Amino acid sequence: MSRPRIVIVGAGFAGYRTARTLSRLTRHQADIVLLNPTDYFLYLPLLPQVAAGILEPRRVSVSLSGTLPRVRLVLGEADGIDLDGRTVHYTDPEGGEGTLRYDRLVLAAGSVNKLLPIPGVAEHAHGFRGLPEALYLRDHVTRQVELAAAADDRAECAARCTFVVVGAGYTGTEVAAHGQMYTDAQVRRHPMRTGMRPRWMLLDVAERVLPEMDERLSRTAERVLRQRGVDVRMGTSVKEATHDGVLLTDGTTVDTRTLVWCVGVRPDPLVESLGLPMERGRLLVDPHLQVPGRPELFACGDVAAVPDLTKPGQYTPMTAQHAWRHGKVCAENVAASLGIGGQRRAYRHRDMGFVVDLGGAKAAANPLGVPMSGPAAGAVTRGYHLAAMPGNRVRVAADWLLDAVLPRQAVQLGLVRSWSVPLESASPEVARVPGRPDAGSAGSAGSEGGPGRTEPAERRQGGEPAKARPGEEPAKSQPGGEPAKSQPGGGPAKGQPGGEPAKAQPGGEPARKHPGRPGADGASGKRHRTSESTRPRPAHAPGTSRKAAEPSAAPKPSTGARRSEAPGGTRSSGRTRSPGAPAPTRSAGPPADPGPEPPPNQPPPGPDIAPGPVKRTDGPAVEGDS
Repeated sequence: MSRPRIVIVGAGFAGYRTARTLSRLTRHQADIVLLNPTDYFLYLPLLPQVAAGILEPRRVSVSLSGTLPRVRLVLGEADGIDLDGRTVHYTDPEGGEGTLRYDRLVLAAGSVNKLLPIPGVAEHAHGFRGLPEALYLRDHVTRQVELAAAADDRAECAARCTFVVVGAGYTGTEVAAHGQMYTDAQVRRHPMRTGMRPRWMLLDVAERVLPEMDERLSRTAERVLRQRGVDVRMGTSVKEATHDGVLLTDGTTVDTRTLVWCVGVRPDPLVESLGLPMERGRLLVDPHLQVPGRPELFACGDVAAVPDLTKPGQYTPMTAQHAWRHGKVCAENVAASLGIGGQRRAYRHRDMGFVVDLGGAKAAANPLGVPMSGPAAGAVTRGYHLAAMPGNRVRVAADWLLDAVLPRQAVQLGLVRSWSVPLESASPEVARVPGRPDAGSAGSAGSEGGPGRTEPAERRQGGEPAKARPGEEPAKSQPGGEPAKSQPGGGPAKGQPGGEPAKAQPGGEPARKHPGRPGADGASGKRHRTSESTRPRPAHAPGTSRKAAEPSAAPKPSTGARRSEAPGGTRSSGRTRSPGAPAPTRSAGPPADPGPEPPPNQPPPGPDIAPGPVKRTDGPAVEGDS
């Protein structure tokens, strides 16, 4: 008799706790599968300290495979659930598709950034929900301060060192508090013009900072922020965001290059496609975290509307504290439904208090209802985080100690670009990369030059030549930029006699204007293999496909075919969807631009010529690392 299979979607606070508790309760009596886009659990409360340079990114990333024994990790993002067939369809990080069958399904997909219909916000703002966004903000803030220190124009210097944070909840308050300290320390090494210093603004339509907390703690947090120089404006928000700044609801215009969106979160859009009863975007469940009418389906965390038994008629708020405790109760009830554990029980929890880290030795906390502030609150806050983290405690404590005795390293690594962390994303924990199916809307995210500016066309497939923007280096071969190689005044072109090997050629690096070598075969934007770039291709008339011009070309097998998992755990190569049917995706963005058609007189690429935007002729595009 085969063992029952439990599939958990998401490894946030609720999903991770569910998997860890089930691993302890089942003890090889059930197969536990954890589906998650990343191989780590992210401890979100310490993410502002990553953006401020206090903690290294891996300190807040707890390995799933290293801390969850007897749990099988599947890297992928769920894009469809067949409730009647009891299967979960997913897409892995390289674009491949797969199917997981289940006997019990736990939905713990978490939440994404909450968007409001404000002009320009989706294009010019960035959220703060994942490691990529924290790393981008750290680099962006560092770069703006360095550019402000070198600027000759006083207005440009003021705009670059002005940082606007929208949302005075837990995340926004901590981002502004840590950000002000980080930029003040950076300015001591890069002095700006006389009388100028970094300016952080914290906006919210609420009447006070941290409206979820006790009023005394709210006043404490606001006092600390104002003492550090943060411009706190309550009852005010953004009316419009532009390339050069923001227009506030009070009519004030603020010139800035940075807009951080921390107005809140909304449930993952995956649950909306199930056709089940919802409550403000959350899946309705009973007090046992089970979906009514679906005994095999459970939900917990931010995607679940769990009745609050301590406050009849209300639902538990979307907080990490509740999600963590949801996970434990959900695991116990799942095990009980399989006859493995004891009796199922209802979720009931009373808040034990909240903590807000304001940087340095300052914090606001009310453990067990006792309001605290100052160094005592700071010690309680950090002690709570160390106790709550499921791993990396020694490393986190060591980073805190080093930060107390050593200056912070204010350097920008440039690992995360602006277009790879758009605000409108169903997966903020994963940075978009060229060639991914959801990369088509990445261009709306913006570039490094301002608050979510559009990425230069040099980095977009099929775009126009890049133009220099405020905060960016001048585009090569453009006015004010470096001369293009193989042009008058420039060096020999790579791949030409006397030059270096051409990029995207054997022995060379990927082409500069084709990051990751995104292909032009169809709208999916998948990448070519570099070994195909040197194969001669015949010219064809504009508007006709390469496959029509070369009917004898034998297509190669595609590695992106759906992998269907049989009940025994083996995979079959057959597709479960009809041919040509697009794979479901949670991204709201349009498909990637395949780029322009090559001119009819374009010569076939040779070993000394870097290929242009040509299409493949030998079969469907295959995605892989180039």
